[in-house]
Amino acid sequence: MRRYTLASITTAVLALGLLASSPSMAQSFQPAPHSDRMAPAGKMAPASKMAPAKSDVEKLDINTATKEELMVFKGIGDKYSDKIIAGRPYAKKDQLVSKKILPEATYKKISGQIIASQPK
Repeated sequence: MRRYTLASITTAVLALGLLASSPSMAQSFQPAPHSDRMAPAGKMAPASKMAPAKSDVEKLDINTATKEELMVFKGIGDKYSDKIIAGRPYAKKDQLVSKKILPEATYKKISGQIIASQPK
């Protein structure tokens, strides 16, 4: 099984982004030779140059999200987005399962990407 470091994956994603945004760079781009070894400790890119952690990315509030925003999630289509909106407000995000709005398997797919905020 191959193992990839976060730094090598981040570098690949950034390189692909540069290729997509600049046609002149696409002609001169040469990928680095592949290495199966992991980078030595202390040789990774500083955290400021790495992709943000999932906890840093803003989560979607199920109490205020539009139908279109909800439908972006895998497994949430027209029917489930309507049920989520009709079941508002939610005190906790796991009420999507307890109120039988979503099946547990679908909820597990999106639970890390949603919140249920309360009005202040």
